[in-house]
Amino acid sequence: MAERHKSAIKRHRQSLKQAARNKTVRTHVRHTIRELREVIGRAEAKAAGDMLPSVISTIDKAVTKGVIHRNSAARRISRLSHQVAKLAKG
Repeated sequence: MAERHKSAIKRHRQSLKQAARNKTVRTHVRHTIRELREVIGRAEAKAAGDMLPSVISTIDKAVTKGVIHRNSAARRISRLSHQVAKLAKG
């Protein structure tokens, strides 16, 4: 743990809380993406199209909270959107 300074102890406490929050958000993002990919894998275009907006919303919320970098989120959203569009087309 950090030194015995009050500010260092408080900072350590805050970092533990933030890490727990980040882990929860990151896990939720991964779970929703995994579910969408499973639907895409089963070639269910309608279900994938319905799920995509909620997955995009989840990723955007993670960006807002600072868990995922905005470029990383944009890349993930782009790739998922492309896969869903390709599934709907063919």
